[in-house]
Amino acid sequence: MRWQGSSRRKVTGGKVINARGKRKFEMGRESAETRISEIKRKNVHTMGGNRKVRLLQCDVANITNPKDGKTTSAPIETVLDNIANKHYIRRNILTKGSVIRTPLGTAKVTSRPGQDGVVNAVLIE
Repeated sequence: MRWQGSSRRKVTGGKVINARGKRKFEMGRESAETRISEIKRKNVHTMGGNRKVRLLQCDVANITNPKDGKTTSAPIETVLDNIANKHYIRRNILTKGSVIRTPLGTAKVTSRPGQDGVVNAVLIE
């Protein structure tokens, strides 16, 4: 896990002397790294009594055709490209911005599967 607090260095390179230490609510969580498989979700409790739905595995996506504006559900075949990490392509990990192949054509993921709990995509071809 990673601390999400502010930097300990100033823009000039000088060290910032903090008035306090780290807090637990500043700590991050492990990424979901959504894989292509049968759907599996996990609820995560967040600050303020809210919750996020982590999508751990998914094999379908909601594909929107920008030409006619219609959205249909289609199975995900594979990940073709992922700008977040080149190693995610061979591991078939879905993130926002990854390019997937479906029976409807090639689509780009527009949702954040690890945060939203669903895979939404827009056809690019």
